[in-house]
Amino acid sequence: MRQIARLLAIALVLAATPAAADTVYPRGIRVGVTPMPGMTESKSFLGFETADNGVKVLLAELPGPAFGEVEAAFKAVPEGAMGKVKPESLETTAGTAYYTAEEGVVGADKVRRYSLIVSGSKAFSGYVAVQVADSAAKTYSDEAVKKMLSSVSVRQQVPVEEQVAQMPFDIRELGDFKTVRTLAPGAALLLADGNEDTGIEGAPFMVLGLIGSVPEQTDDRARFAQQAAATIPGLRDARITTSEPMRIDGLPGFETRIEAVSGKDNTPVTVVQWLRFGNASVAMRVIGSSPRDLWSDAFPRFRKVRDGLKAR
Repeated sequence: MRQIARLLAIALVLAATPAAADTVYPRGIRVGVTPMPGMTESKSFLGFETADNGVKVLLAELPGPAFGEVEAAFKAVPEGAMGKVKPESLETTAGTAYYTAEEGVVGADKVRRYSLIVSGSKAFSGYVAVQVADSAAKTYSDEAVKKMLSSVSVRQQVPVEEQVAQMPFDIRELGDFKTVRTLAPGAALLLADGNEDTGIEGAPFMVLGLIGSVPEQTDDRARFAQQAAATIPGLRDARITTSEPMRIDGLPGFETRIEAVSGKDNTPVTVVQWLRFGNASVAMRVIGSSPRDLWSDAFPRFRKVRDGLKAR
């Protein structure tokens, strides 16, 4: 139950787009709603908010099993056993969902909070959280919020152009990868030959993004590159084989290669990490991973994508 409580208590700092009769999907994610009148897309988070910030709506993707866990818990808990928070089922555009409504306090102000979870697919669950200030409760009533929640919808794919447009650099080459998926909106992008159903690690894939707090001194970059490589998730028995400076698109960079084991099938993989340093304390980070027996074909694709990245 602790895990369920955490899922339903995710912090409410929220976003999305103009009032309309159609579903609006915040940039780069697969969950959308028809926002209530008077709400516009937030520039600081994924969802909607009113001009005075009195009402906020957060949309997010949770792991696929999250919905099933919540559904099982809701069905197993007797009526009234969860105290003041009474979970209810709700029929939505995306299917049966579960939501809660409760009173809360932010600073000295009373608020009304709502949380909803709905199944997206095996790969993800949709999550919507709403916060309504007491001063806005008459306009944004329980009925109005419930109507909006019932409009929740999911899409299985986000258009590639929409995902690429959110990144802080231009991506001019996708290397013929079959799957393009946002890992963190505006921050990290996955390119893969596999997918969420077949698994990612068993085929070549790349992660494109930025890494901060990079050292300004050239002498410190070798250590930084190796430390960054050690944080790449999903690798076991990892061993750095090479780590050396290089020029990338005319700028100083660093290439680090790793031999490791990855995935549930313990696939032997070779991984390359490129860091391209600029003038700020942020570096462009490109990670390419491939099963060892596919490395000779995958590496030229990795370089093609890397060389097609351009700063904005």
